[in-house]
Order: sequence, then C-alpha cells, then structure tokens
Amino acid sequence: MTATTATTATLTARRVLTDDGFRDDAAVTIEDGWITAVEPSSAPPEHHLLAAGFVDLQVNGHDDVDVATMTEQQWPRMRRLLLDQGVTTWCPTLVTAGRDRYEERLDHLARLAADDGAGPRLAGVHLEGPYLGALHGAHTGVPDGPVDLEWMASLPDIVRIVTLGPEREGAVEATRLLSSRGVLVALGHTSASYEQVLACVDAGARLFTHCFNATGPLHHRDPGAAGAALSADELTISLIADGVHVHPAVLRLAARCKPVGRTILVTDAVGWRAGRPGGRRLTVGDGAPRLPDGTLAGSSLTMDRAVRIAADDAGLGTEAALGAATSAPARLLGLDDRGTIAPGRRADLVALDPAGLVVGTWVGGARRRPATPARP
Repeated sequence: MTATTATTATLTARRVLTDDGFRDDAAVTIEDGWITAVEPSSAPPEHHLLAAGFVDLQVNGHDDVDVATMTEQQWPRMRRLLLDQGVTTWCPTLVTAGRDRYEERLDHLARLAADDGAGPRLAGVHLEGPYLGALHGAHTGVPDGPVDLEWMASLPDIVRIVTLGPEREGAVEATRLLSSRGVLVALGHTSASYEQVLACVDAGARLFTHCFNATGPLHHRDPGAAGAALSADELTISLIADGVHVHPAVLRLAARCKPVGRTILVTDAVGWRAGRPGGRRLTVGDGAPRLPDGTLAGSSLTMDRAVRIAADDAGLGTEAALGAATSAPARLLGLDDRGTIAPGRRADLVALDPAGLVVGTWVGGARRRPATPARP
C-alpha cells in the first residue's frame, strides 16, 4: 500500500532492491523527497518490485524528439518519454557536429535543464565527439588532425561526459585536461591499439562508450580496443542491450569480464520516429534505426527494455541488470545521492510489474504514472 501525509509517503513492495540485494516484503519511507527508511512490512504489497530510478548516460533522443534540435515545446514530451521508461537521471547526448554549433546547443540545453520541474534530472551533457577515433559509424564531419586542447578547455560546465578516440593525436593530453575538470572521459568509435587505450586510462579515462559497437575487433594476439576495454578494471563499459547492437551471449561474456559495477546499460536512443534526427534520414529495420546504407544509427531502445533483455536474454539476472541501469552509472558520475534505495538517498524510484514493465516512476518522491504501458 501507499500511505501519505503532506511530506511523507510509504511504498510497499514484494521485492525492493538495495545495496545489499533484494529485500522481500519491504516498505520504503519517503520524507520531503528523500528516503528515510527501508524496513520489513507485513502490509499487502502495492508493488511487485521497487528499484532506484534508471540512469541513462547516452540519450540522443527518443521516439519523435531529437535532443540536438529539441524545442522548448518538445521538452515536456522528452521528459515524459524518459519517465515512462523509468529514467530519473539522464545525459542528453550530442553527436558530432561542427564546433561552432556546440555553443548554441549547449546553451539551449542548459536553459532547459534549469526547468527540470518534476521531470528526470539532467546530470550533464554527453558530447559523443567531435574528436572520435577512426570508426565514425553514423557520425559525419569528424575533424581531422589533433584534438584541439584549447577548445576542450573552453567547454562549459554543463558538459559532463566527452567521448573521444584514444588513437587521436593529443588524446592523452585531452584526457588529463578534462579529467582534471571533473569531466568523465569516455573512449569510443575507435580502432585504437591496446596500448593506446591503456595510455588514456592511465591519464584518467574511466568509460568505454557502447563497447563492441564502432570498436575494433578482439584478436588473441592483438587485443586492441575491445581487449583493453574488457581487461582494464578501471574502465566501465557501456552496452546497448537491444538484441541488435550486441548479441546476448556477448553481453553475458562482457559482464563476466568486468568487476562488479563496471558494466552499465545505455540506450543510445535517437528520435527515430522523426525520421531525420540530426538532419539524416533514418529507417527502422531489423529492430534498430539505420542509415540508408544499413549502418546502425543509435537505437529505438528504452531503458526498461534494456534491463529485461540483459536480465533474461543475456542471463545476467534481474539484480545485476538493474544495477547496471542504476547504481553503476550513478556511481560512475559521482552521483552519491541516488542510484540505490537506502536512507539518505533521493527518492528517485521505479516500480516494475512481474513482466518488468514500468508501472510508476518517482522523482524526488513525486510519482509520475506512465502515460501508456511501456513497450515490451
């Protein structure tokens, strides 16, 4: 059941995921938007499963909304689309563009972020580019030459993650510079050598963007970027668990290679229904958005579906899959006030039914019910 006063609410569930694993038949007490207690409950549970709200570090858009061109009128819809899939913290992601276009887009996102309201919290912007490695994928306009360190130093505070190619000239220096400013450096879109990846890890890189996608192959005598991503314990890898980008068996293998908490789920979703996110025509075929030549261009994935695929199809299990969508990404970004259900944490929560579908999302203790049932 849910008991409420003006400032207090109690949520009951058959299973509640905490840092210590699942607690059965538990009650979560919320006061003024914060969790104050997680205790046994003898009351009939209102919910099947409660977990911390999902944290998605790579969102280019969703459905008919493209982050890069999102208007103020589309902002409420974007928040609604995220809440419907259980996302309570996110990083809008800008793909490669001319450098003169970033300033306007970043300023616009900063203005929108100031009006979070009861929507999911914007943790900062993820720049996926422009200084990617050799495997550009769907990105266009990737500049030649070394990383422009002066431009990197000028990025505004709203930039929280930057993906760059470790084989680029100046990548190590850029990693040191960004890391010193508290920016999470991610490596990706790369055919870099094992040694080049590790050099950036030594300089402070801590994330590998959508591992295996736009990543050089793993070979037993030449481990390359994929081998470095799997074997460097300092690196967290993100994975697109839509059943298309990475085979479920490879998802399972990757999770086994990494220490606990070093695997996260991202959607890398795009505004696929708009047809031309970022100005490029897309069609959805074989389960994912693609360019006319068949190149994968982001996903149509939702975070709740990613959790279901990782838990069931890849065999990670519900607890590990939920951790990869909650505590692991929150910890990676240094968000110590969320990502798990425990006293002293934000009351950012998601309720799932027995099929793993979202039936309720809470941001700071305020409930938002899905507008429509989440897509399986």
